[in-house]
Amino acid sequence: MLEEGTVRRRLPVLVVMLFAAGTARAQGSPPPDQAEQVRMLLERVQRLEKRLAEMETKLAAASAPLELAANVPAAPKLELAEAAPSPGPGHQHEGRDEQTAVRQMETHYPSLQIRGFGDVDFSATDQQGATSGFNLGQLDLHISSPLSRKVSYFGEMTFNAQPTGYTVEVERSIIRYDYNDYFKISFGRYHTPIGYWNTAFHHGAWLQTSISRPDMVKIGGTFIPVHFVGFLAEGNIPSGGAGLSYSAGVGNGRGSTISRPGDAGDNNNNRAWVANLYSRPVKLYGLQMGVSVYRDKITLPNTLPNGNNFREWISAAHLVWTKESPEFLAEFANVNHRNILTNFVTNSQAFYAQVGYRLPWLEKTLKPYYRFEHTHTSLSEQVFTNQDLVGSIIGLRYDITNYAAFKAEYRNSKRLPTDPRVNGVFFQTAFTF
Repeated sequence: MLEEGTVRRRLPVLVVMLFAAGTARAQGSPPPDQAEQVRMLLERVQRLEKRLAEMETKLAAASAPLELAANVPAAPKLELAEAAPSPGPGHQHEGRDEQTAVRQMETHYPSLQIRGFGDVDFSATDQQGATSGFNLGQLDLHISSPLSRKVSYFGEMTFNAQPTGYTVEVERSIIRYDYNDYFKISFGRYHTPIGYWNTAFHHGAWLQTSISRPDMVKIGGTFIPVHFVGFLAEGNIPSGGAGLSYSAGVGNGRGSTISRPGDAGDNNNNRAWVANLYSRPVKLYGLQMGVSVYRDKITLPNTLPNGNNFREWISAAHLVWTKESPEFLAEFANVNHRNILTNFVTNSQAFYAQVGYRLPWLEKTLKPYYRFEHTHTSLSEQVFTNQDLVGSIIGLRYDITNYAAFKAEYRNSKRLPTDPRVNGVFFQTAFTF
C-alpha cells in the first residue's frame, strides 16, 4: 500500500503507467520491452524518492536559525535580473547571508562568517563655519558564528575616521539561544528595539535607502538611546494571520553621557527595560506596524544640587510598508522626563515620514525618495540640549550592482526659529562585500 504523500509524488508516473496498462489490456499481454520500461520507471521513482529523503534530512539539519533579533540587517529589496543578496527586514532579523552560511556550514561549529559594509561621502552646505569635501564613512563588519544548532553569536564593529586617526566601536555583541520560534533569549549589546529604523537599518549605509538616518535615531544622537546593554527575549506570538511578534529586555540604560549606554556597568542602581510589539499581517506582505515603550532612570553629572536624577518614559509607534514600489516608513516618539527631586515634567516629540518608489526602468535600479522630519524639544528640557529640527530631504538612489549604490541628496533644514535655513547637497557611494 502506498502512503498518501507517496501517491502524490508518483501521480504523474502512475498516470502514464495506467494509460500503458489500459492499452496493454486492449491488445493482450504486454510485450517484454513494455514491461521492462515499466520496471525501469518504478526503479527510477524509488531512486528519486531516496534522493528526496536525503535532501530533506540535510535541509532539516541546516535550518537551525542563525539570524539574531535586531541583529541582522535589513536591506533594500532589489528587483533586478540577478537575485540580490539583501538581508531581510530587521529586528525582524532574518539575513539571507546568514541562512546561506548555515547551509554551507551544516554541522561544523563554530564557523566564523564576516560580512562588510563601507561608504565614501561628499558634502557641501551653506552653513557658516561648515567645511565641504570628501569623508571616508564607516567601515562596518558584521561577524557571525553558530556555536550549535540553537546557540549563535553575532557582532558588529565599526571603524570611524577622525581628524587624528580612527576610532573602533563595538556596536553590537550578542550571544543568543533559540529555544523555538516563540522564545529566543540573548545577552549583549544591542540596538535598542524602539520603533523601526534603529533595528531594521544598522551601521552599513548600503542597507538603507537614504544617505542619512532620521535625526531622532541618528548614531551618536540623544533623543532616543541608540544602544542597550543587557538581555532580550523575543519571538513570534501565535496569532494566525495577524503575524504578531514581540521583544522585551532588561539592562543598563543611558550612561552619564546619555548618548552612550552603560557598557562597563550602570551608573545607578536601576535597570532600564524595553518592550516592543509589532504585527506583520500575512495577507499584506511588506506591512509592519508596532508600538514600543522604554523606561529608565537617568543620573547626570552633578550640575544640579540633588536634582540630577530623572525618570524617563519613551513611547513610540511605527508604520512601514517595504514593498519598494512604493516604500513608506513613518515613526513617532515621545520622550517624557520627570525630575525626581522637583517632579517637574517635560515632553519632547519627534517624527519622520519617508516615501520612496523603485522605478520600472533600467532594470529597476533607480529609486527616488523624499523624507520630512520634525523634532520638538521642550524649552525647559534638562536631560539633553535643544534638538529642534524641521527638515526635508529629496534624493535618488541608483543601484549600480546588487552590492553597490550611488546616492544623491538635497537637504533643507532649520534648527531654531531664529536660525537661518541650511541648504546642502550630499553624495555617497555605499557598498557591501
